[in-house]
Amino acid sequence: MPDPLSTAPNGPAVSDERRIHRFQTRIAVCAGGGEVCDGWVLGVVGAALPLARSDLALSSLQTGLIGAATLIGIFFGGLVFGRLTDKVGRQKMYLLDLLVFLAGSLLQLVVDGALQLFAVRLLMGIAVGADYAIAGALVAEFSPPARRGRLLASLIAFWYVGYTLAAVVGFGLASWSTDASMWRWILASSAVPSLVVLVARLGTPESPRWLASKGRYAEADAISRRWLGTRLDEVAAGGTPTVEPGLAALFAPSYLRRTLFTSVFWLCQITPFFAISTFAPQVLAALGASDDGVSEVLLNVFLLVGCLSGVWLIGRVGRRQLLIWPFVVTAAALLALGLWPSGPQWVIVGCFATFALFHAASSTLQAVYPSEVFPTEIRATGIGFAAATSRVGGAVGTFLVPIGLQTWGVGAVMLCGCALSLVGALVSAVWAPETSGLELSSASAPQAAPREGPRKASQPA
Repeated sequence: MPDPLSTAPNGPAVSDERRIHRFQTRIAVCAGGGEVCDGWVLGVVGAALPLARSDLALSSLQTGLIGAATLIGIFFGGLVFGRLTDKVGRQKMYLLDLLVFLAGSLLQLVVDGALQLFAVRLLMGIAVGADYAIAGALVAEFSPPARRGRLLASLIAFWYVGYTLAAVVGFGLASWSTDASMWRWILASSAVPSLVVLVARLGTPESPRWLASKGRYAEADAISRRWLGTRLDEVAAGGTPTVEPGLAALFAPSYLRRTLFTSVFWLCQITPFFAISTFAPQVLAALGASDDGVSEVLLNVFLLVGCLSGVWLIGRVGRRQLLIWPFVVTAAALLALGLWPSGPQWVIVGCFATFALFHAASSTLQAVYPSEVFPTEIRATGIGFAAATSRVGGAVGTFLVPIGLQTWGVGAVMLCGCALSLVGALVSAVWAPETSGLELSSASAPQAAPREGPRKASQPA
C-alpha cells in the first residue's frame, strides 16, 4: 500500500526540514500534554483517597469504587470516543476532552458525598480514555518512520511525568495541611495542567491522513503542504481499498489478532501496575516498608526513569524485545515479593524498583503498537478498544487490592501480578510484530506483519 504522505512528490526542501521537525515535535508535545493530564488525574488519587475516606466516612466498598472510577471511565471513553474520533476527526475531540478535564477537576472542589465523587471521577476517566485514542492517532499520522517510535513512546513518558508530579504535589499538600478537606484541592490540582494544555492545543491542524480517508483531499493536501512541506498524493491516498470504519472491523480476520494482541498485552501491563500503585501506601506498609508517602514518590521516580529508558531503547532494540523481556523481569520481581513478603526492606524496595523500571520501559509500547498496527479508518477505534480492554483489568485489580490485602494477604496479591506478567510475556512472544522502520501504511496493512522486520542499525524507530 503506497503511503500518501511519504511517497508524495515534491518533498520538503532542505531549508524546510527544521521547520517540519519542529512542527512534528509540537504535535507530540501537545499530545503529550494531554498524557500529563491523564497521568495526573490517575496519579493524584493515591494521596487524596485516604484523606477523602476519612473526611467522607467512606466504606471499603466506596473507597474501592472511587479508586476504580477513573479506570471504569476509561473503558467507556476508549470504546465510545475512539470510534467517534475516527468519525468526526482528531482535532475536535482533541480540544473537547481537555475541556472535560478542566471542568471535572474543578467540580471535585464541590462534590458532596461518595456518589458525586464517583460520578466526577468516572467522567474524567471517560476523557482520559478519549485522549489515549486521539493522541496516539494524531502523533502517528504526523510522524515519519524514523521518528515515529520515539515520538509515540514519549507520550507514555509524558504520562509518567504527570503521574509523578501528581504524587509529589498530592503528598506535599497532604503533609503541608491538616485540613480535612485538603483532598479536594489535591484532586482539583489537575485543573492547572489541563488549562495549560488546552491553550497549547489551540491552532493545531487536523490530520491529513484522516482527511484523505474521508475523501477530503483538497483540505488534506493544503495541510500537508503547509505543515509537512509535501504534496499529498491523491491517487495513493484514495486508490487503495479502505477498511470499513467501526468496531466490527477490529474483529475481521485481517485485524483480529492485532486487536487481541494490543488489548491483552496492555491489560497484562497495567493491571498489576494500577493495583499496586493506587494503593502503594497500603501495599508497602503490608510489606514492612515506609507508608508516609516517600516510598510511593520514589516508586514513581523509578517509573519515570524506566519510561525515559524505554524511549531511548525503542530505536535500538526494536518493539518486540522491549516488550517481551521486561514482562519476564517484572514477573520475577513480583514472584520474589509474593514468595518472600516478610523479607528485608532492602529486598522489598529493590523488587519494587526493578518492577517499576522494567514495567515503565516496556509501557512505552502502549502508545506505539496500537497506533501503528491499525489503519487510519480504525486507528483511534483500535487504540480506544485496547485502552478500554486494558482498563477492565486495571479497574478490577484496583477494586480487589484492598479486599485481597485483607483476605488473602500481600503475598497472594503479588503472585497474581506475577501470573499476569507471564501471560503478557507469552502473548507478546507469539503475536507481537516488529514494526520498527516501517511506513505507517505498511505497519497497518491488513496482511499479517512479520515478527522480525528488516531494520538498519543507523535508522532509529
